[in-house]
Amino acid sequence: MADVQRLRATALALRRKMVVQARGKGQGYLGQGLGIADFLAALYFHEFSADDLDFKRADRKRFYLSTGHYSIAMWAVLAEAGLIDAATLPSYGADGSPLEMSTMEGHVPGVEMTGGSLGHGLGIATGAALGYRLDGHQSAIHVELSDGELQEGSTWEAATAAASFGLDRLVAWIDCNGIQADGPMVVNIEPVAGRFAAFGWAVREIDGNDLAQLLEALAWARLCEGKPKAVVMRTRPGRGIRRIEQRDRAHFVRIDADEWDDVARELEIENA
Repeated sequence: MADVQRLRATALALRRKMVVQARGKGQGYLGQGLGIADFLAALYFHEFSADDLDFKRADRKRFYLSTGHYSIAMWAVLAEAGLIDAATLPSYGADGSPLEMSTMEGHVPGVEMTGGSLGHGLGIATGAALGYRLDGHQSAIHVELSDGELQEGSTWEAATAAASFGLDRLVAWIDCNGIQADGPMVVNIEPVAGRFAAFGWAVREIDGNDLAQLLEALAWARLCEGKPKAVVMRTRPGRGIRRIEQRDRAHFVRIDADEWDDVARELEIENA
C-alpha cells in the first residue's frame, strides 16, 4: 500500500508536468498523456532500477513507446527522473525544441524509437527481444502500443513472430482508450485479450489507471515464462482532469489561455 501511495504521488507529479508542457504551447496530446501517467509511474519508478535508466548499458530493461504522440508523457517521466531539465518542459512542441510532439530517436536520451508511424512498435520491440536472447541478456523488453494500432497488419505479424520464438522477456502494454484521431475507434478490435491469447500470448486485462492492478501485472509479467506477455490496459484519456475526461474529442487538446489556471486547480482537486 505504501508503494501505491508513493506511485500515486509520482503519477500526479507527471500529470502536473504534462499540464506545464501543454500550457506552454496551448495545446498538445494531453489526453493520452494523462491517461497513461499511472502506467509510466509504475514502470519507471517501480519496475526500472537506476541501472535501467543508464542508457549506455546494453543489457538494461528497455521501453519502446510506439505511440510517439504520447511524447508529452515521456518528457514528464524523463524530467521527473532528473534525466532532462524540467525548466525545458514549456518548450514542448515549439520550433527547435527537442521536446517534440512525437518522439524522435536520438534527440532526447531515453527515447528508444521514432514513434508516430503507428503499427511499428511491436515489431521493433520483438526484434529487440530476439536480439537480447541472442546476446544472452535476461532483461525485459517493454513496449506500449495503442488499440488503434491493432488495425495494422504489421502489429499482428509481430505478434505471430514473438509467439513463434517464445519471446518471454517481451511485455506488450496495450493502451485501450477507445479513441483514434478525433473520434471513437472505427474498426471493432475486440476482444483484444482474446485475440492476443489466440496468437499464443499470455494475457492479463486490467484497469490501466489502477496502480495496484498495474503493480500486480508487472509482478505477473516477471514470473510468467514461456510466452510473450500482453497486458490490456483500459485507460481514460484525460485521467485526473475532469473537463478533459468529459470531452468528446480528447485526442488532441486545445485549451484557451484563460482556462489553464482552472485546469491546474482541477488537477489538484481531483487528486487531493
